[in-house]
Amino acid sequence: MNRTEWLESGFPDNILQPVAGHMVVLDSAEEAHPHSHQKVQLLFAISGVITVEVEAGLWTVPPGCAIWIPSGATHAARFVGQASIAMLYLAPEIAASLRAECGIIFVPPLLRELILRFSRSHTPFEDSGMVKAGVGGPSAREERLVAVLMDELAAAPEEPLHLPMPRDRRLRRIALAMLDDPAQRLTIDEWGARVGASNRTLSRLFREETGMSFGVWRHQLHVGLGMQKLASGASVTNVALDLGYQNVGAFISMFKRMMGVSPARYFDLQQETVGEASSAEPMAPLAAAGAEVVEIGLERLRRR
Repeated sequence: MNRTEWLESGFPDNILQPVAGHMVVLDSAEEAHPHSHQKVQLLFAISGVITVEVEAGLWTVPPGCAIWIPSGATHAARFVGQASIAMLYLAPEIAASLRAECGIIFVPPLLRELILRFSRSHTPFEDSGMVKAGVGGPSAREERLVAVLMDELAAAPEEPLHLPMPRDRRLRRIALAMLDDPAQRLTIDEWGARVGASNRTLSRLFREETGMSFGVWRHQLHVGLGMQKLASGASVTNVALDLGYQNVGAFISMFKRMMGVSPARYFDLQQETVGEASSAEPMAPLAAAGAEVVEIGLERLRRR
């Protein structure tokens, strides 16, 4: 099977080690369709951007961050741009005391080195080697490294890059319309007129169901979409226009307010991260690079 099929097949559950992983380089956009496995999964974006869809919403994982996907969670993933990804699979019993839900964490230097160490130590795409690698159990040194990894994962700060999808049919109609056309600049009063609800009702429901105000939710959407477009090579100016901003300065100000740095600085930091990881062993390119990406994420959300 190729690597995308492997990722979706549940084969990671055959891993015998408490922690195992691998690294891949993607030359173009790729997508893993909805799947689940009993292993907890950690996807670390060394470069490029990962978008993960779970039932509760969409998660945009920028470079230097990782997403925690709990055991049994059905998820789909899209990898945007020339991405380098480190993937770890953790036995549920050792991860039980950590996060019970999806979450994006910032990866400090020590945690990054631990993730890279475990992701370089296996070549999981040869089925027999993957299973046999765990025979005999981990060494004492490996057990100590796993313990440090768990400590660092528990201490890693979370990043607020989740785009929660509301359940109320009126809010969902607004959310899906904005996903379809993020350049729309309607006010909450104008949206209320379209869906038959007052400003006050929509504002209250948005906070109750997403934990965000309408304005913050829209900015979170724009940050996620903006990072995807920038990772694909689009200019900041074109991204700003595509997202409905009257000028590039307004988009940069919004991005900096949400992320703490400008888009240019953000992707400069990405390149620094790539440079620090460049001393790693060569990473195997994902099979079938350049295959057509099936745009299924929004369609699945519409059907819910």
